[in-house]
Amino acid sequence: MNHDRHNYAETLLYTLIIIIIISGCAQPEEKPLPLIMRIGHPMAPGNNVTLGYEKFKEVVEKKSQGKIQIKIYPNTLIGNDVVTMKAAQKGELEMASSSTPNMAELSKKFMAFDLPYITYPQHKQRFYEAVDKGELRQYLENISADIGLKPIMWSEYGYRNFANTRKLIRTPKDIEGLTIRVTQSPVDLAVTAAAGAKAVTLIWADTYPALVRGTIDGEGNTFSLLYSAKHHEALRYVATTQHNYSMHVLMMNKRYWDGLPREVQSIIQESAQEALAYERKITNELEESAKTALNKAGVQVVDLTPAEREQWIKATRPVWNKFRSEIPQELVKLIQNTQR
Repeated sequence: MNHDRHNYAETLLYTLIIIIIISGCAQPEEKPLPLIMRIGHPMAPGNNVTLGYEKFKEVVEKKSQGKIQIKIYPNTLIGNDVVTMKAAQKGELEMASSSTPNMAELSKKFMAFDLPYITYPQHKQRFYEAVDKGELRQYLENISADIGLKPIMWSEYGYRNFANTRKLIRTPKDIEGLTIRVTQSPVDLAVTAAAGAKAVTLIWADTYPALVRGTIDGEGNTFSLLYSAKHHEALRYVATTQHNYSMHVLMMNKRYWDGLPREVQSIIQESAQEALAYERKITNELEESAKTALNKAGVQVVDLTPAEREQWIKATRPVWNKFRSEIPQELVKLIQNTQR
């Protein structure tokens, strides 16, 4: 009996020793890998849109304590806005950013923003409020969902001005005979043609080489992007036509968004609003500093008078009727309501 007790005690001791040894050799619990989200966008370094997405990355990673990491691929590194947005639509990329004109490639409803002079700089704040909340935001959420996307940020891109390599322009008559690059939007093409120029659709990455080679004479773009993309090296003249307003919309694959935990969705949305406030705040400053820098670089910037700009408004107004059947009039009205 004593012998049996001894064997039992010995066996128990050995068992405890083995458990202690195994426990000591066990691997420490591994930390969960961070959730990585990629953004593809075409904007150049230092541009207002680029800086906004860099702020978004910073805020997301801070709010999530590094559990969510944002990887940014700017400057058409993984493709232009149409390529990356289609990748996001297919679920091959978590997020992509496109100018609203190039969104027309995925849904013609986005062409509403391309209508000439549908918005004006003096009503910008009211427009922001409508895009961020209310009927207009919900409408945009719905048309995005229809194509498998979820809007994250409606970044300020700005007003496009006609720039060229050949001559000073003040009125539509002056742009006649010039070959001007336009975006993928049929409305953008029609606006430029209505103004009197020869409009050529060209992807963003090919625009600078075409200016240098002389296969195009100009483009319509913001001061900030013209300067940050170094197009001032080829351009000689810019007129403040402000003929087209664009946003750069950051979209996420809708199915991917729907599958995210609520707390992750909240971090993304809160970070987007914080980054958006920052991006919109710096846009005016960057536009003004870029305008000054263009002048210093030898580009002549012509500030149009109200009477001269009125000629551009009158010349391009027929474009509204041309696309009336393709652009939802309820969306046009929602945008126009922000301009009163």
